[in-house]
Amino acid sequence: MCVEGGEKMETLDLCEARNEKSSDLAASHMERICENTVAIDSKQKQVIDFVPVIRSGEWSDIGSRMYMEDTHVCISDLAKKYGYPSLEHEAVSFYGVFDGHGGKGAAHFVRDNLPRVIVEDAEFPLELEKVVTRSFMQTDTQFAKTCTVQSTMSSGTTALTAMIFGRSLLVANAGDCRAVLSRLGMAIEMSKDHRPCCVTEQTRIESLGGYIDDGYLNGQLAVTRALGDWHLEGMKDVGERGGPLSAEPELKMITLTKDDEFLIIGSDGIWDVFSNQNAVDFARRRLQEHNDVKLCCKELVEEAIRRGAIDNLTAVMVCFHLEPPAQMRAHRTRVPRSISAEGLYNVQRFLEA
Repeated sequence: MCVEGGEKMETLDLCEARNEKSSDLAASHMERICENTVAIDSKQKQVIDFVPVIRSGEWSDIGSRMYMEDTHVCISDLAKKYGYPSLEHEAVSFYGVFDGHGGKGAAHFVRDNLPRVIVEDAEFPLELEKVVTRSFMQTDTQFAKTCTVQSTMSSGTTALTAMIFGRSLLVANAGDCRAVLSRLGMAIEMSKDHRPCCVTEQTRIESLGGYIDDGYLNGQLAVTRALGDWHLEGMKDVGERGGPLSAEPELKMITLTKDDEFLIIGSDGIWDVFSNQNAVDFARRRLQEHNDVKLCCKELVEEAIRRGAIDNLTAVMVCFHLEPPAQMRAHRTRVPRSISAEGLYNVQRFLEA
């Protein structure tokens, strides 16, 4: 079952403004993303002609932990969910996995509020990248205010979201959940794990007065980006520079083509026992067997447990076709056979004997 949070908002003026924008949206904004040249070659035509058909599924398990701190959300039409008129001929689908630590308060708060904050941004959906980045930061600030009122909410969470708008896929990540795309069976990493061992993260952290101690941020956290954790001293700052623990997501946007089969979004417990390619191979085989996205997620989680995963486990999968992934046929190539000089000499000696 998909989890959806937030309250319906009454914003008539904003709705009217968006109605004026929506009529030109698919024709102008998406074309700007997809076409970069004047001449349209066959590959570009393939992109333009492709219309993804979205199917999704999800599954989670507590694993061997005492508490379940993972949560997730699946929303097929983000605007409609929060009471805004749907965009003409287009829907923005939203998927997210949130891996809490120190409690489930932050994860549930972000799950319930981040989608709403995105929709309420005045530039949604014209400037999705700016909107998503702002919304991560604003949701983090809102949670900080909640923490001052409810101390039991003091906790943190990683956040990874995926949004599909027309042919565009936008992945935003803060933490160590991971998104992997299957493109004709090849695993394409759509996010980067934010861990203390990452050199670029170390540089950013040290420039903000933080440090890495024994593989932990300031000796306390195993991730370098997260929402929440305002109760941890020295991690975050309300100033312009912020603290070493950042809520700002890293973004990756691509234009989907017919070669793109599905996206796997998993909490770090999945990736502790699956490599990117191994997860794609496993999911493709299961989809080819039964083409049931939810069952595929369940099997992925159960296989992770069988392999010894001990963390909470959550898997969300988004497919872009109604049909299962095609069987990949290995093309046999003729390999010229040859014999080494030493081998030839030995054969000659054998024949002469």
